[in-house]
Amino acid sequence: MRISPTAFFVLLSSPMSVVFAFAPSSSSQFASIAKSSSTSTSLDAMLDTREQASRNMQPFDGWLSQCGVQRCNGFQFTSTDGLDWSIMTTENLPSGSPIIGVPEGMILSSNKAKQELEQMSRGGVQDAVKQLGMIGAAASIPEFYLTTKILLEYEREQQSPYFPWLDSLPRLFYNAVSMTDFCYECLPPLVFRLSREERTKFDNIFQVLKKVDILSDRNKTDRELVKWAFNVVHTRSMPGDKNDVKIVPLADYFNHGTETEINFTFDAQGNCLGSASRDVPAGSPVRMSYGCPTNPSFFFATYGFLDKTSPASFCKIMDITKSAETENLGYDFSKMLFYKDTGAISQEVWDVVLYDKVLRNKPDVRQQFYNAHLQGDGATKQAIHNAFIMETSSRLKDHVDKFLEQIDALNNKGIGKDLNTHPRLPLIMEHNEFVRSTFENVKAQLDPMVMNLARERQMA
Repeated sequence: MRISPTAFFVLLSSPMSVVFAFAPSSSSQFASIAKSSSTSTSLDAMLDTREQASRNMQPFDGWLSQCGVQRCNGFQFTSTDGLDWSIMTTENLPSGSPIIGVPEGMILSSNKAKQELEQMSRGGVQDAVKQLGMIGAAASIPEFYLTTKILLEYEREQQSPYFPWLDSLPRLFYNAVSMTDFCYECLPPLVFRLSREERTKFDNIFQVLKKVDILSDRNKTDRELVKWAFNVVHTRSMPGDKNDVKIVPLADYFNHGTETEINFTFDAQGNCLGSASRDVPAGSPVRMSYGCPTNPSFFFATYGFLDKTSPASFCKIMDITKSAETENLGYDFSKMLFYKDTGAISQEVWDVVLYDKVLRNKPDVRQQFYNAHLQGDGATKQAIHNAFIMETSSRLKDHVDKFLEQIDALNNKGIGKDLNTHPRLPLIMEHNEFVRSTFENVKAQLDPMVMNLARERQMA
């Protein structure tokens, strides 16, 4: 039993209500406990962040208990290769039951990091933040604080209260920031665009770190070390509040799932509480949501994994005119979808392609269609769709055919390349094949549709 009877209790009158009782603690008390745990465990003096370095899980597991983290019966770390670790349960977990509780003092947040770093700095941290704003990267300021905090804890070595957690983290990442330039040549357009955005975020933070006066010159100019710290922040922070980005040790070990088993909340004291989102059978993975399940390209670029459980993905039509009208019609990566298993096409795809492509030179009909959409006049919308179904479906078929040719060309580039130099290539190829199978299912729907429509038009 990892959680003592006094640690928490379930209110019997409301099975979904879970109360965790933590002993009052501050960040300084956490640091004292954690340092004691770190120095009492056999650890290398320096944290090895090279990609081939192993993850040190046993000290991390003990450190969690020392720091007051609470875990339910059946909680278990699991891995098939010793590189990728996640969470499963060996016991049944009823819906609403507590799974983990992490004291506030352990949680890293951009707001807490900002306060600590600015108190230590003689102006360098503030100058770096100012420069981020000047280069149009103000949105990355919270992640800058956390990246700097991770680098600071790295420099403290075993004196860092976070050393066992840091030593348990991945060294090898597969996301966009970790890819080689050649990897980018093998990416389809949407993933390429998202990956370039991630790379730009990293480049901006790496650039301004030179102004930070509380880090050693050696470490803040070490591109590979900074990349590791950046990836820790961007792949292990909690989804949600972009103004105060949080990393919760242990909560960062839950993988993403389209269907989730755990929900997270923060209580009034800032403790992180995780409880079962549904009944979870013994032997099941315990997963959380990293975001919209119909945007696997985002997960691939940001986190470096392929979500094969995603039911659908963006249709990859990148040349739509972005306007208030197209956005109202559904121009959004999470709405313009091709469905993986059935090849179905979302209504938003039909609406946007008709409006932006087919009706572009027919302003009167175009406006009539858009007005019908705003007014909820489904009959008029459908009548216009029916009148131009041949043109719309033909445009979609042309897009799908060209995209499949493009995927073949991208995959051919990777054949025979040295995987030691480009270790992310297999995942990129797997991603491309995943997209290909979706598009082939869509093609199987469109080809007979276009053929039948063409036959009907000839007979009319």
